[in-house]
Amino acid sequence: MAHNHSHAHNQSSKNLKIAFFLNLGFTILEFIGGLYVNSIAIVSDAVHDLGDSLSLGTSWYLNHKSKQGATDKFSFGYTRFSLLGALINSLVLIGGSVYVIYEAVGRILEPEHSDAQGMIIFAIVGVLINGYAAWKMSGGKSLNEKVVSWHLLEDVLGWVAVLVVAIVLSFQDNHYLDPALSLFITAYILWNVIKRLRETLFIFLQGVPDDVSLSEIENKLRAIDHVDSIHHTHVWSLDGEHHVLTSHLKLKNIDNFKQILAVKQQAKELLKEYPFSHHTLETELDQETCRLAQSNE
Repeated sequence: MAHNHSHAHNQSSKNLKIAFFLNLGFTILEFIGGLYVNSIAIVSDAVHDLGDSLSLGTSWYLNHKSKQGATDKFSFGYTRFSLLGALINSLVLIGGSVYVIYEAVGRILEPEHSDAQGMIIFAIVGVLINGYAAWKMSGGKSLNEKVVSWHLLEDVLGWVAVLVVAIVLSFQDNHYLDPALSLFITAYILWNVIKRLRETLFIFLQGVPDDVSLSEIENKLRAIDHVDSIHHTHVWSLDGEHHVLTSHLKLKNIDNFKQILAVKQQAKELLKEYPFSHHTLETELDQETCRLAQSNE
C-alpha cells in the first residue's frame, strides 16, 4: 500500500514537472513570437501562460517539498507555502495584465497590422502543446493535478480563440480584432486573478473556511454529555484544503477521569466529519476558572 502511494506521489511529481517545463518553454516562445508577428492577443495569452507556469512551478516544488514533512522551523510542514506562491502568482499576473491592457488600448487608438499566417502557426502549436500537457495531467489523482489540468484546458480554449481570429484576419485585415481579443482574454485573467487573490488573502488573514460552519461545530460540541460551555474556538486553514481547529470545553458533573476521556472521544469522532488536518481540544472542570474564557466572553 505504501509502495502504491509512493508511486502515485512520484508520478504526480513527474507529471507536474513535464507540464511545468512544457508551459514555461512555450511561454517564452510565445512572448517572442507574439512580438514577432505583432499580435497583442498572443502576448496577452503569454501572460496567462506565465501565470500557469508559476502555478505549475509552485505545485511541483510543493509536491516535492511535502515529502519532508514538518520541521523545527515549520511545524505544520510546507503546505502553507502554496499561499505565498498564489500571492506572488496573482501579483505577477496583475502586473502583466496592466501592461497588456496598455498595449491593447494603444493598438485600438493607433491600429497596427498583425501577421495572420504567423498567428495561425502559433495558435496550432499552442493548441497541441497545451492539449498534450492537459492530457498528461487529466489522469492525475491529486488536487494539484486536477486544478492544473483545468487551467491547461482553459489555455487550449484561449488558443482556439486566437486561431479563429487569425483565420478571420487572413481573409479580412481588420486591425481591431487582435487587440479586442487581447482585452477579452485579459479581462478573463483579471476576473479569475482577483477572485483567487481575495481567497488567498482571506486564508492569510486566518478567516473561517467556506466549507466549515463554526456555529454548527460549536452547537454540536455543546450537545455532548457533560459539556457545560465552550469558548475560544478557532478555525482557520493552512492552504484552503487542510484546516485547523482549537477549542476549550468546560465540563460539568464530572465524577471520574473516564468521563473526561469519553467527552474527548466523542468530540474527536464529531470532528472527523470535517476536513481538519489538525485539532486541539482542551478540557476544563467546572471548578476551574479559565482566563481565556473571561477575556473572550
